[in-house]
Amino acid sequence: MLDKAIIEFDKALRTVFATARSVRPVPGDELPDAPLDDAEKRHAAALMRVNHVGEICAQALYQGQAMMSRDHGIRQALQQASHEETEHLAWTEQRISELGGRKSLLNPLWYGGALAIGLVAGRFGDRWNLGFLAETERQVEAHLKSHLDRLPTEDRKSRAIVDQMKADEIEHAETAVRLGGRELPAPVRGMMKLASRVMTTTAYRI
Repeated sequence: MLDKAIIEFDKALRTVFATARSVRPVPGDELPDAPLDDAEKRHAAALMRVNHVGEICAQALYQGQAMMSRDHGIRQALQQASHEETEHLAWTEQRISELGGRKSLLNPLWYGGALAIGLVAGRFGDRWNLGFLAETERQVEAHLKSHLDRLPTEDRKSRAIVDQMKADEIEHAETAVRLGGRELPAPVRGMMKLASRVMTTTAYRI
């Protein structure tokens, strides 16, 4: 039990403080940098910071949900999704640096809050756990789609990253439904959207 707690704590520290690594090539890495002005760079970097925070939260959610799951197959699916989200962390972190931006100062807070939510979601059983995962990924997909509309048109490097992340989130949602995820009640979905709005608005600035 102690060994497992140490492993989970180490995972949290690595997510929040270490530099993430990607197995897959960074989408758009071969593209040339666009001639963005300072305002466009700040805006793009802020949007990528929001996406980075979203991936911090995803790591924590998956960790909490996997810890509470009673099904080995579901835990494996959550862990696989978590590995892909780690790549998203690496991609967004690299792009933030390229744009001259910084990561959110509140990342430890984002991680702790999302971990608590994941643990609570997991206590309701695997079908609700998976339903929460599916709804989370649907909302993230919509959020990423909005970023494709808001990013500078010339910023093809950022757009390539966001586009691939969106495709991965769709796959994660479909996997959760396929494994038996239940549709969440409308009030729960509404609360999740409200919490997401608070997070994205704050992370854009801090």
